[in-house]
Amino acid sequence: MKNFKRVLALSMAGCLAIGALAGCNNGGKDNSGSGSNSTAASDGAATGGDATKGSVYWLNFKPESDKTLQEVAKMYTKETGVNVKVVTAASGTYEQTLSSEMDKSDAPTLFVIGNSAGVKQWGPYALDLKDTDIAKELNTDAYNLYDADGKLVSIGYCYEAYGIIVNPDLLEKAGHKIDEIKNFDTLKTVVEDIHKNASKLGFDAFTSCDMDDSSSWRFTGHMANLEYFYEEKKAGKTWTECPASLTGDYIQNYKNLFDLCINNSISDPKELATGGHDPSAQFASQKAAFTVQGSWEWTNENQPIKDKVPNAKMIPYYCGVEGEEKAGLNCGTENCWAVNSKASEDDQAATLAFMKWCVTNKEASEKLVNSFGVMPYKNAVDSSNQFLKNANDYTSAGNYVMDWATNYQPNSKEYRAQLVSALNTYCADQSDKNWEQVKSAFVDGWATQYAAANS
Repeated sequence: MKNFKRVLALSMAGCLAIGALAGCNNGGKDNSGSGSNSTAASDGAATGGDATKGSVYWLNFKPESDKTLQEVAKMYTKETGVNVKVVTAASGTYEQTLSSEMDKSDAPTLFVIGNSAGVKQWGPYALDLKDTDIAKELNTDAYNLYDADGKLVSIGYCYEAYGIIVNPDLLEKAGHKIDEIKNFDTLKTVVEDIHKNASKLGFDAFTSCDMDDSSSWRFTGHMANLEYFYEEKKAGKTWTECPASLTGDYIQNYKNLFDLCINNSISDPKELATGGHDPSAQFASQKAAFTVQGSWEWTNENQPIKDKVPNAKMIPYYCGVEGEEKAGLNCGTENCWAVNSKASEDDQAATLAFMKWCVTNKEASEKLVNSFGVMPYKNAVDSSNQFLKNANDYTSAGNYVMDWATNYQPNSKEYRAQLVSALNTYCADQSDKNWEQVKSAFVDGWATQYAAANS
């Protein structure tokens, strides 16, 4: 989604409560969908309603998935006799449409609450999903959004990921293997060796790290997330609202990775301010072994990695933090299901039963995964997106997820602009003095923009 790859408004900040999914194996359970009636009865017991007597109205957040959802709705109605209506809000109009539809007597029973602002506004309309059958199907709690009282307001149903994309074939040509890379030190060894031998190898380590508007978000948004995430991790809690200030404890770790990227790249650091390169094309044409990007690159409209480098893999933002051998990818979503607490108990039960069917029925989950990319449920089919599979593999192995804490950047456009300016100065002259400007833009800039946003 483009909005995640560029400036993220503070109002979308609640994606933060989310992380990445675990593996999507079927765990030995039946995916045939033949158990719909027993599923409905179980969920009905949780709400006191009868799923077979209710109906479902899904107000869909993703216009690109409308065709698939209409097909899935018809499948469920044909199988169970329960009516499922799907209405899709036009792009950019979801909040407006939700406000209008919630005022009607026939309000949505299934809708989206995808961020902290949504939790505050729509939380009172959300059923507590704790202990429901659909919640038990989740393979991680990382995508769930809670209110201040601990109510499980909404649960993620798909997500995206970003990190460092690697071409294993180029690594092997350079005498390395991707399995060597387990932390920053091992990443640095491989990267610097490739860059040192770039002229002989015919390719470099990293693609260009341009700092123009088409590319800078990778470093002022995505890579900046490692500072925010590790501040969360050190404090032992995930942010639920924008903090007024940062500690800056992990600026050196950000510098470790940023320096590695810009100094072992196709482009000279002094050229980055003006941009003009195409990192996606560079990676797709195998001119570099690494690029800093996200899961959307797998099916990039112009340079689809799935066609150009089909065995590419995504690894975490290794940056020298203690224990990072257990790091996973940066993952997040704004796509979180909520069930209308104002709906009848029968409709609530029908909706919960339908949700469980969506993630356990093989044919239905395959359709949804093909549309969404991946779903965070134990019995949903696996994703065809290699990078999302990588995220699942990390989580399945017990690695921690780096959630999208970057979504909390206050006045993100202004904040990032100051960070870009400081980074450009640093790239032109990598002095300690200029790095102090970057640190100030990172830490002091946060406090300044927080004050401006909350004045």
